[in-house]
Amino acid sequence: MSATMASRPRPRAVFTEGSTLKHVLVMTMTGAIGLMAIFVVELFSIIYISWLNDPGLVAGVGFAGQVTFFVVSINIGLSIGVSAQVARALGAGDREAARRFAASGLTHTLIISTACTLLLFPFRVELLELLGARGSALKAGALYLDWTLPSVPIMSFGMALPGLLRAVGDARRSMYVTLFGAIAVALLDPILILWMNLGVFGAAMGVNISRLVWVAVGLWGAIHAHRLIARPAIADATRDFLPVMRIAGPAILTNFAAPVAMAYSVRVMSDFGEAAVAAGAIIDRVVPVAFGVLFAMSGVVGPIVGQNHGAKLYGRVRATLTNCFIFSGVYACVTWFVLWLCAPGIVWLFNAQGETARLVTFFCAWGAMAWAFLGCLFAANAAFNNLGFAVLSTFFNWGRATLGTMPFVALGARYYGPEGVIMGITFGAAVFGIAAIACAYRVTRRVEKNAAVDL
Repeated sequence: MSATMASRPRPRAVFTEGSTLKHVLVMTMTGAIGLMAIFVVELFSIIYISWLNDPGLVAGVGFAGQVTFFVVSINIGLSIGVSAQVARALGAGDREAARRFAASGLTHTLIISTACTLLLFPFRVELLELLGARGSALKAGALYLDWTLPSVPIMSFGMALPGLLRAVGDARRSMYVTLFGAIAVALLDPILILWMNLGVFGAAMGVNISRLVWVAVGLWGAIHAHRLIARPAIADATRDFLPVMRIAGPAILTNFAAPVAMAYSVRVMSDFGEAAVAAGAIIDRVVPVAFGVLFAMSGVVGPIVGQNHGAKLYGRVRATLTNCFIFSGVYACVTWFVLWLCAPGIVWLFNAQGETARLVTFFCAWGAMAWAFLGCLFAANAAFNNLGFAVLSTFFNWGRATLGTMPFVALGARYYGPEGVIMGITFGAAVFGIAAIACAYRVTRRVEKNAAVDL
């Protein structure tokens, strides 16, 4: 061992010390800044497109977003698998294993996302039609996918890098990955969409550039700042494939449930016309901005739970879950109230008219309550993935996507129209969110008991 290596301090598993509430809040809020920056930019992209006074363009981007959502869900699952293994290795004090898992996981991510893109691209128009896209909405959605699907492998690589930085406890640089990507789009979108009058094509170009920025900033943080990624090797990637996929596979299946549920809801909503689909597209952009903190929290729970699981500190695992559930409920209720107050301003901002305006207002008043339960479901799923019970995460997400969505949405649409679709999603979220909370605590007790027996 060289003198330099001997003198280098051993990296700490930072989440195994100090207040779990502080870790949850710091990691969530720093993660939310970067994540919500992206959501805000996407929000403004839809605003700029809505100013072109063509509901078909807004609906088309909404349809395209649902197709892309399937690929994004795969990427999220892969990033969960990689970051979970890296966090566990760091928690156990094995940094070289963490570096190896990081390199192998990024290799798996790039290969799998490329294969998915090649499989999806030839059927992009058929998928849009299956979702209910017609006329100008179909044309706009197809144009958007023509230019954004080819950069999906870049996006998948960029999405995995913040997970690695969170696994090592670097909330600030994890935030920078998405924040700088968002800044790039924020500068380009008004120019491309409005000034150059490129419309949907301009929005697609902005997305592609932001994905390149993600990769550049993420690699700088992971390689230069932390030396967290080892040199990729085929032998290591092959050996690590099953350990990573044991978490990533169920996580992919879990995350796949969300786009299936949303696709079904969009298909039902399309029966009520382009105005209803346009309202759905606006809601899909407002929700991440309003509740992006909960999305960020679901991403940071994994590393915190993973490190403490690796260190066998199960009291801290339970405390982390409790902090997340309380935070989710309080934040969601406050945000719901703010949306209710701001509904007229949201309608004005998007230049929404008639049926579109009415549905957006209804969501702000009633549909937003679903996120009090969805935030808890996200946190519980992250715990399941990192405690070795990823199959439960799959069960709860698919349960909500099927039994908790489809019957409620179908009945709601039949008897109450598009408002019934919104409330159907809310009722299903409540049922499965409450059940996931109870199960998360039960799983933690079981893991702790098994660990005690092994000792």
